[in-house]
Amino acid sequence: MATALKIDFVSDVSCPWCAVGLKSLEQALARVADDSIRAELHFQPFELNPQMAAEGEDTTEHLARKYGSTPEQAARNRETIRQRGAELGFTFNMDKRNRIYNTFDAHRLLHWAEIEGQQHALKQALFDAYFTQGQDPSSHTLLVQVAQQVGLDPARAQAILESGEFADEVREREQFYTSHGIHSVPAVIINDRHLISGGQPPEVFEQALRQIAAAE
Repeated sequence: MATALKIDFVSDVSCPWCAVGLKSLEQALARVADDSIRAELHFQPFELNPQMAAEGEDTTEHLARKYGSTPEQAARNRETIRQRGAELGFTFNMDKRNRIYNTFDAHRLLHWAEIEGQQHALKQALFDAYFTQGQDPSSHTLLVQVAQQVGLDPARAQAILESGEFADEVREREQFYTSHGIHSVPAVIINDRHLISGGQPPEVFEQALRQIAAAE
């Protein structure tokens, strides 16, 4: 008999460690599938920079202002992330990702994509668009293209983006998680009780999934 686990993956599409964490989690889920462990995966919104201006900000300058990082520290961090991604089969083109953008509209589309059963595919495509291709995830043109790429209705996506649809729902989910102590991402919450923080290796997720499934 299969064990079903509910997994809430709290993250931002402009968070590199979230891309790493998702690839790790996907690999862990593939490893436990033989033991009939199944996941119901939901992507929950979190904005690293909710006040980010429409034009975005240079990544190095942003990190220096927000965290006090020097250009050398930022470069070392980018290389660490690039290597972790490569180990997991994800390509970070860090030279292309030279700006940070506002991601609220991307989260609105992700909320809609869950209703349509395409949330996971859209999340993966948004990570690829930003981190691999270096595109702007706040661009409505890009968001519509990515939505269409994963099989969603582009006209419906455009209508959502041009309106305030799903804004209240996204704000409510963001506030829910921050009010429950989630202030950094990725945050992976299993069965509403078990929290795994950060872009952990697949082995960490695998062990947690097996232990929680056994306890259930």
